[in-house]
Amino acid sequence: MDKIGFIGLGIMGTPMALNLLKHHVELHVYDVRESLSDHLVSKGAVKSTPERIGRTCNVIFLMLPNGGIVKEVLFAEEGVCTAIPSGTVVCDMSSVAPEDSHYCFRLLQERGCFFLDSPVSGGEPKAIDGTLSFMAGGDDVTFQKVLPYLEMMGSNALLVGGTGTGSIAKLANQIIVNMTIASVSEAFVFAAKAGADPEKVYKAIRGGLAGSAVLDAKLPMILERNFEPGGPIYINHKDIKNVVEEAHLIGTPIPFTSQLFEIMQVMKVKGHMGEDHGGIVQYFEHLADCKVQKRDM
Repeated sequence: MDKIGFIGLGIMGTPMALNLLKHHVELHVYDVRESLSDHLVSKGAVKSTPERIGRTCNVIFLMLPNGGIVKEVLFAEEGVCTAIPSGTVVCDMSSVAPEDSHYCFRLLQERGCFFLDSPVSGGEPKAIDGTLSFMAGGDDVTFQKVLPYLEMMGSNALLVGGTGTGSIAKLANQIIVNMTIASVSEAFVFAAKAGADPEKVYKAIRGGLAGSAVLDAKLPMILERNFEPGGPIYINHKDIKNVVEEAHLIGTPIPFTSQLFEIMQVMKVKGHMGEDHGGIVQYFEHLADCKVQKRDM
């Protein structure tokens, strides 16, 4: 039976690891915040370190904030690769730049190991209920090795192509998700400022062409003024920054996404980075001096 390592137990990582435990896998976990590891231990996991996970686990999952941390956890002194045996599979589920994925692939390949970049979509709610979508980049043999565990954490997993294409798919996903949130925000600030009840506008349009999973996920939170992070702005800000940099690298104009990055920069200056990305509505509310909220508030 595989020994599974899981590194990164934040908003997404903890529920994903818990879903693996529900399937009775042997799970070795690590997070810099020991209390998070201790919580998983109470559910049946084994508390470990990156070095011990690399030495003892033959399939290792990473769910970390950015590519710099991924590379540090893997390749720094006392990292996963300190004593990693050949044949180990590393699956990075973090949202990183494609060049980060290529870097990890090359260095792991030199050690006789296998790498899959497989970021996720669905946010905290789908991490909790095990219905995440995985978009993977790598070879089919490695993907098939990891697939049973992805299916324990999600409802859809697809091999997009070679190394880095999972990360590219994730960035495309983040353009659509965050641009839709911005469009929803602008539209409902407009409606509220014009005097319409935003909740009734939502009910009127959600069944038509304007309806979307993003609208249904975020507009009710906005109406309740609930910006507790399921997908914090700082993570999405990082992803949109990666989009901008990758687009400049490959020569693709992204005028709307570039503007979105600047909107997120304003949110950073205003101290909103720890809030859910539905909180982007506050940028538009500030411009219009109008809040989107339930009328009985």
